[in-house]
Amino acid sequence: MKYFFLFSLLILPAVIFMVDNRKMIVYAEEDPIDEEEADVEGEVEEAEIAATESEEDEEEDSLSKASPDVDTVLLFTKPSIQGASQLELVAGNPVEFLVGFQNNGEQDFVVDYIDASFRYPMDFNYFIQNFSAVGYNTVVKREEEATFQYTFVPAETYAGRPFGLNINLVYHDINGNGFQEAVFNETVQIVELDEGFDGETFFLYVFLAASVVLFLVIGQQTLLTVGKKRPIIKKAAPVETGTSNPNNVDYDWLPPQTLASLNKDKSPKASKQASSPRQRKAKRPAGSD
Repeated sequence: MKYFFLFSLLILPAVIFMVDNRKMIVYAEEDPIDEEEADVEGEVEEAEIAATESEEDEEEDSLSKASPDVDTVLLFTKPSIQGASQLELVAGNPVEFLVGFQNNGEQDFVVDYIDASFRYPMDFNYFIQNFSAVGYNTVVKREEEATFQYTFVPAETYAGRPFGLNINLVYHDINGNGFQEAVFNETVQIVELDEGFDGETFFLYVFLAASVVLFLVIGQQTLLTVGKKRPIIKKAAPVETGTSNPNNVDYDWLPPQTLASLNKDKSPKASKQASSPRQRKAKRPAGSD
């Protein structure tokens, strides 16, 4: 019994080691299978993506192809780009252009619509702003020409940045074959409006001038109000007291005869008699003649 226990202790670690190695071998054999399946799945996905992209490219090519029997020309009327290396569009101002369509084929064409859009300049597949499509549904017969006008307004928030401008002309022939031609597909610069008279600046100056006048009027009224509240102290005019008041004259030092003659001269009757011509003649001395 003792030997059997020792034998089992020696055999059990070997069995456990063999089982672990078998699991590792099995796992090692299964890993290549998973990698192969993953590679196959990746190849299938890539093939599907490539097929989808090729289908999209084919659709784009079918839509973007122009008819060989049609000649188109584009002319910007507002703003004019004569002599300019790059088209500059003013933000917030309407942009107008004309598209000339000439049918040189043997069958009639129908011009469906014109649309325009701003694209990311680094990748024209990325749309920034779409403008409304203007429908015409105009029939242009063979050996005839037609002109179409289109107008759009760039957003004011795009000022100071370049964008790709894409203008598409969509038309079809009488057999139902559709065509699409990019009559303009270049980078343009959006600029701010440079006016000699700025309304905002003018009203700002008017507001500042009105504020200055208002403060001056308020200050003047405040000074006038403070001046009225101050008490005005008037000095009394000096009163002269002299001989004009006879009651204040002291006659005590005069003799009684002089006082009596003064009182007699001050009486009303004496003054009247002295003022009459007869009394003056009677008082004249005899030797005065």
